[in-house]
Amino acid sequence: MRTEPLIGGVDEAGRGPLAGPVFASAVILNPRHEIKGLADSKALSAKNRELLSAEIQAHAFSWSVASASVEEIDELNILQASLLAMQRAVENLQVTPTRIVVDGLYCPLVTMPATAVVKGDRTVPAISAASILAKTFRDREMLKLHALFPDYGLDRHKGYPTAQHLAAINRLGVCHIYRKSFAPVKRIIQRG
Repeated sequence: MRTEPLIGGVDEAGRGPLAGPVFASAVILNPRHEIKGLADSKALSAKNRELLSAEIQAHAFSWSVASASVEEIDELNILQASLLAMQRAVENLQVTPTRIVVDGLYCPLVTMPATAVVKGDRTVPAISAASILAKTFRDREMLKLHALFPDYGLDRHKGYPTAQHLAAINRLGVCHIYRKSFAPVKRIIQRG
């Protein structure tokens, strides 16, 4: 019988972009298989994130990735949509954690005890692992959207509001992958 607690790390990726879903991941690391190099996903190169993502998926005790759609972001707001994606990620774990630790200030609505840890993606390995999975899965989704809408340059900026991205939206208009509740997108729609 398992006696040590099962801690699930939870994090999201994609709160700031103007386009695409927000992703979240939940990870229960295997204490018998240390994964070296875990860190905040933003501090890692894309290549290192992909390598670590594969190792996490192969060796974590349990992991899950979920998302909230552009429509849910526009309906709920980005914070609530992020928490919804986190809740889905926790609920989709094959094994129920004893408790979860979440990067940031807020915890999703879950049945087990939950603790928010500011900058937890830098200090808690399970949160770092969740950060890496959420980011790699979201980046892959943005590459799929880029294949459908190549003129927006989503492969480069991943939907974030860079000058080049805003220029592309102004030139091409707002399509269904955009978060219409976000101020830069809303302004472009209002200008018509």
